[in-house]
Amino acid sequence: MINPTYLAQKTRTSVNWADARRRVIKSYRDWLRAAPEIQQMYSLNMPVSAIRTKARQEFERHRYVAQLPTVDVLITKSNEEYQETMNYWKQLTHVLKYFRAEDDPKARLPHNFVAGFLEGRN
Repeated sequence: MINPTYLAQKTRTSVNWADARRRVIKSYRDWLRAAPEIQQMYSLNMPVSAIRTKARQEFERHRYVAQLPTVDVLITKSNEEYQETMNYWKQLTHVLKYFRAEDDPKARLPHNFVAGFLEGRN
């Protein structure tokens, strides 16, 4: 039986920075532990270490956020992404967009509309 609320978490605010840190670390560990399952579910043609590295990069990108409400929003978004990924609510392209910039040299945006049009990009 499929239970769509299996990984759902209640939205809440952190009491203090220690609470926020604990919640961030829990979310980070959830992503790292799920990397082998994500690779298998979405049939990704990359090692588990690359998935874990990308998860780390996403968390490091917001490392120096200094406002507690912003951290709470980021934690909530991380939990939503985790639930959608693990419940297989995403398609392969949604998962691969996180790895696009590293694998595809054409992933950069064109300088202007005409250059993009002439390259054949949509």
